[in-house]
Amino acid sequence: MNGLTAIESCTRTTGAAGTLFLEDHMLLFVLEGKYTVRFGAEVHTVHKHEMVLVHKSIAIHYEKSGEPDSDYVLNYMMFLLKDELINEFIQLAGSIPPTAAAIQAPVSVHTMDAALFSYLESLKPYLHEPGRIRDGLVKVKLLELLFGIAERNDIFLFELSQMKRQARKSIKDVIEANITNPVSLNDLAYLSGRSLSSFKRDFQAIYNTSPLQWIRNRRLDLAKDMLICSSLSVTEVCFRTGFENVSHFSKMFKLKFGCSPSSLKQSPKV
Repeated sequence: MNGLTAIESCTRTTGAAGTLFLEDHMLLFVLEGKYTVRFGAEVHTVHKHEMVLVHKSIAIHYEKSGEPDSDYVLNYMMFLLKDELINEFIQLAGSIPPTAAAIQAPVSVHTMDAALFSYLESLKPYLHEPGRIRDGLVKVKLLELLFGIAERNDIFLFELSQMKRQARKSIKDVIEANITNPVSLNDLAYLSGRSLSSFKRDFQAIYNTSPLQWIRNRRLDLAKDMLICSSLSVTEVCFRTGFENVSHFSKMFKLKFGCSPSSLKQSPKV
């Protein structure tokens, strides 16, 4: 829809999980079930009649499922908001009221009232027949949705206003937030607000080594600690530390530590 992305999903599920790399801001409303967002050490569970706002340029893990008392129905609406739409909304909104919640968080959860829930229900026909709806009307409906939320929630309005200020991010912060995420160097460069060549150059200046080598060694150190201190299997540790292939993980682990992860797991703990 001319760069506007809106998705409604309604299904029955006892659980699904995955990873999202967000190039646009995400606004997600849970109408039934629950949707959990994990970002670094943060865990945010969004329940029925709640919404979550997630800033762009981050990678998140998600888990979503229906609830037993509703026959495991999961129903949510997701909107991906481009900077242009948010900037237009902020200009139309005028002055932003002061708020005590002046902390800019990459993920925030808010409640929905009955009026907002009813408005979302009224949007479903537009999502079911996108080819018959003019792009301009979809844009107006999204702006109306943002105004409807902001009218009831000053904190949400403040958070939207802060999204205009996307400064170049610290490489250290980006690496720490994504060390266990299976993201590429291109993704990390994007997350830091740099080109790939600038990211590699700046990384080398900070860590005095290449990004691939440093990240691999850091993940292997984390994996060793997990194998020694937890009951997780080798496969679980592999995927929890950002590796995507168990055999490759085992090979890299042996090269660094001189033993296989399975032998370390089997050795008696002191």
